[in-house]
Amino acid sequence: MSEFKALDGNAAIAEGMRQINPDVVAAYPITPQTSIVQTFSEFVANGVVDTEFVTVESEHSAMSACVGAAAAGARVMTASSSAGLALMWEILYVAASTRLPIVMTIVNRALSAPINIHCDHSDSMGARDAGWIQLYSEDAQESYENLIQAVRIAEHPDLLLPVMVLHDGFITSHGLERVEVFDDADVRAFIGEYKPKQSLLDLDAPVTYGPLDLTDYYFEHKRQQVEAMRHAPAVIEEVAEEFAKKFGRKYGLFETYRLDDADIAMVVMSSTAGTTKAAVDTLRADGIKAGLLKPRVFRPFPAKEIADALHHVKAIGVMDRAISFGAMENAGPLFLEIAAAMKIYGNDSLIKDFVFGLGGRDILPSEIETAYRTLLQIAETGGIEELVTYLGVRE
Repeated sequence: MSEFKALDGNAAIAEGMRQINPDVVAAYPITPQTSIVQTFSEFVANGVVDTEFVTVESEHSAMSACVGAAAAGARVMTASSSAGLALMWEILYVAASTRLPIVMTIVNRALSAPINIHCDHSDSMGARDAGWIQLYSEDAQESYENLIQAVRIAEHPDLLLPVMVLHDGFITSHGLERVEVFDDADVRAFIGEYKPKQSLLDLDAPVTYGPLDLTDYYFEHKRQQVEAMRHAPAVIEEVAEEFAKKFGRKYGLFETYRLDDADIAMVVMSSTAGTTKAAVDTLRADGIKAGLLKPRVFRPFPAKEIADALHHVKAIGVMDRAISFGAMENAGPLFLEIAAAMKIYGNDSLIKDFVFGLGGRDILPSEIETAYRTLLQIAETGGIEELVTYLGVRE
């Protein structure tokens, strides 16, 4: 039987990790992720789990230890944020390229400078091309359930790719919510026993990890990673379908809210999607046909599926909690993906970017409603004055 508990997002992740009972966790503390590994370390110290908890001197070392443990055939998990994720950069690529199914929670936090401990998506967006699957979470419940599914996704024999589960720093990580925690036995039955295809400790079937790979085979190995990513959407949906049968909640590549008959729509990820739903309801009460599309999976990016879901919308706004400096109009990474998808897959809707919430700046429902009204004007006039608007910034 499931149980409802008052948990913040980080505690929900730690609870999921306890139920998964990974073989190895190697981690280093960093705000606002720290309470995940702190809580989980208490489970280890109290003998609640069998996990080998490796305390390391840096996040670079944490991911290096995870790589070694996963190559040895262990089920491995970790967590990080912001500068910690940036310090892992080199080893993120090693984990993905070596096809190691590590699961890592990222508590999204701004990157310096100036130093900031609050939420934006610059950290995970900077790592978006490292070869990891990325699952973004709106709230603590979704983060907990994404974590459980991430294990199955990562370990699927058609993938063997590492997975990031992401939620917003302080907003989700430290916000207390009512979370349904599933029965331990049900969670463990769902994830199953991990049986690695290869292990560097298997003396009867020796393998090489971390070889020098120059012009002879490097290109082919990168191409194999591409094929694994191509398989990922189908696997993610397959796991989500099994999850729905077991636990009753349905997930997909993205979620829509009042989108079917919408004239204008916003695309936004993570916790702000919840605020945007409230704005949609307010606008609907005023007779404005507003809708929402919330991407859950950012890597691999479901380009065609999103373009098709938005095909009937007259004007689309994309809300980015990060900037891709030097990109077209210095727009955000989510906007650039959506714009490319629409062009490639024949969606002629007008599209505009709204950059918001950098460094944890609050975004108010009234500001989101204003952004929707801007879209309404664009839909009526057929023109966009500025491609990028910065919501809530002091001019």
